[in-house]
Amino acid sequence: MNEALEQIKHIIDDFIGEFKNPFLQEMYMQLGCGKMLRSKLVINIAGVNEKSLKLCAIIELIQLASLLHDDVIDEAMIRRGKDSLNAIYGNKNAIMLGDALYSKAYYHLNDFLPAIAKSLSNAVCELSSGEIFDVFLAKSFNDSINQYIQMIEQKTASLIASSAECAAILCGLDARAYAYYGKCLGIAFQIIDDILDITQCQEVLGKPSLNDYKEGKTTLPYLYLFDDLALNEREKLISLHSKELTQEEKEWILQQMHKHRSIAKSQEKAKFYAKEALSLLPKPYNPKLEEIITSMIERSF
Repeated sequence: MNEALEQIKHIIDDFIGEFKNPFLQEMYMQLGCGKMLRSKLVINIAGVNEKSLKLCAIIELIQLASLLHDDVIDEAMIRRGKDSLNAIYGNKNAIMLGDALYSKAYYHLNDFLPAIAKSLSNAVCELSSGEIFDVFLAKSFNDSINQYIQMIEQKTASLIASSAECAAILCGLDARAYAYYGKCLGIAFQIIDDILDITQCQEVLGKPSLNDYKEGKTTLPYLYLFDDLALNEREKLISLHSKELTQEEKEWILQQMHKHRSIAKSQEKAKFYAKEALSLLPKPYNPKLEEIITSMIERSF
C-alpha cells in the first residue's frame, strides 16, 4: 500500500508540473496529502494498476482543492499542525490554487469512462453544496440532527462515496453497493472527526480543542447534549456558541457531555453507519474494507 501511495504522489507531482508555473509549484509544495483515505479505498476495491492510480491522483487533487477553499471559508490559520496555505500566501492565492487543482483534475478526468467523470463531477457539486450548508448552519445554533447529517453527507461523504463508486466501475463491481459503502463510511468518518475535536488536546489536533463550536459548528455531540439538557442549561449552551471559550466554559461543556453520554452516543452513531456501510456489499469483498472502517472508528487523530 505504501508503495502505491508514493506512486500516486508522483503522478500528482507530474500533474502539477504540467502547469509550468514555479509560483504554483511553490505553493503546492506547502501542502501535504494527509491520510489519503480515498486513495486507500480505491486501491482496496480496484487494485493497483495504471487506471486506479491515476484515478486516485485525480481524487486527491479534488480533496486538496476542497480543503484549500475550506480553510479560506473557515479563516483557518492552521492545517494539520502547520500554517495553512492561506495563512502563508493569503486567501486569493489559496483560492486560485484550489481552482487550479480542480481544473487539472477535471482535465485528466476526461481520460475515464463518462460514468466515472459524472460521478466525481457530481461529488464536487455535492461537497460545494455542503460547504454552503455548513456556512449557513454556523450562523446560529443548529438544533437539527437531520440537517447536520445532510450537511456532512454532502460536504464529506460525497467524495468518499464517489471514490468507492468509481473504483467499482473501473473493475466491473456493483457501483451502487460500493457508493453506499463510501457514503456510510464518510458520514462515520466525519462524526469521529467531530468527536476528536472535543476529546483530543491541541498537541494532537494541531488546533485548540472545542474549536468547531467556536467556529459555529454544532456537531453531533453538541446536538445530543442539547437534547438532554434542562431549559436553562440549553440557554447556557447556546450562549457559548460561536465565541472564544474560557477554560471554565470548556470544562462545563465537557462535564455536561460526560454526564449525558453525548460523546458515547455520538460514537454509537458512528458505529451504526460503519456497520451499515458493509450491508450492501456482495460477498466476498476485500476484508481490507472492513479494516478501513475499524481503523477509522478507533483512530485518535
